[in-house]
Amino acid sequence: MATIVMADFDFDDCDFERAAVEAAGIRFASFNGKGARTPGDIIEHLHGADGAITSYGRFTAEVFEALPNLKVISKTGTGVDNIDVVAATEAGCAVCNVPDYGTEVVSDHTIALALACLRRINEIDADMRAGVWDFHRHRPLGQVRGRTFGVVGYGNIGRATARKAAGLGFSVVAWDRKHAPGTTTAEGFPYLALEDLLREVDVVSFHTALVPETRHLLNAENIGLMKNDAVVVNTSRGAVIDNDAVAAALCTGKLWGAGIDVFETEPVSPNAPIMGAPRTVLTSHAAYWSEESAAELRLRCTQNAIDVVLGRNPEACVNPEALPRALAK
Repeated sequence: MATIVMADFDFDDCDFERAAVEAAGIRFASFNGKGARTPGDIIEHLHGADGAITSYGRFTAEVFEALPNLKVISKTGTGVDNIDVVAATEAGCAVCNVPDYGTEVVSDHTIALALACLRRINEIDADMRAGVWDFHRHRPLGQVRGRTFGVVGYGNIGRATARKAAGLGFSVVAWDRKHAPGTTTAEGFPYLALEDLLREVDVVSFHTALVPETRHLLNAENIGLMKNDAVVVNTSRGAVIDNDAVAAALCTGKLWGAGIDVFETEPVSPNAPIMGAPRTVLTSHAAYWSEESAAELRLRCTQNAIDVVLGRNPEACVNPEALPRALAK
């Protein structure tokens, strides 16, 4: 009997996945917990498996060499930076994801972080809880009108964020690796060069995938291009921005505020510079989560794995060139 293993997952249980996999006539197994994401643990627990469902498991070339029968890895999310896609393709293993999952909830969270920074919500809330009734301590309080919102990475989530920012009254500009400066989005927002965008915006929000050329896309050097009263928001991947550089800029007044949901190392250390930086709103990689979006994610991710194991094309595959070999295993 074919087997799908759920490895290092981001949920309290795997009851949903188990029921769906077993209903398809496939054996189900799971492992989770601290350290479960290492290549060594993956190799140990997936021995003989046909498919894997994972949130954070690290699938390296070593894993694919040790598990030649693996047909599919289905990621519970959009980004696949924890999977060596090149090695997977060479091994004939399909890598699946849920590319348009969480579009609305992540863009909601992005806008919430931006507004919380501009309006200094958490600082005023902390004062009230300490018995201080004086919003003047946290002036200036920013407003939307007259401000420009920059969207870096114009995929599904970036597009939804732009739509919501414009609806609130921001002027919107965008940058995307696949679109030339001087062109416009389908909605009519101008694409700018990244340096020009950073110079112009009052809020910059990151929605790009993490690939080698986007690692620390925002860094100490180009923070220097930005307005001193600008706000940085990141709900994409932690390593897309250099949080230490952001923290330093906040402390020196080179940036005004930051709303950060994702971190290069998670959980983030309490001693990380960003944790002590002023005018920050920090959330624990929560932007993607709502009860509704989680149910959708789990359904679609599990179905991708089932489809490949049963010899069918999945809904979404980031390396479709690997599918013929994967389906033939």
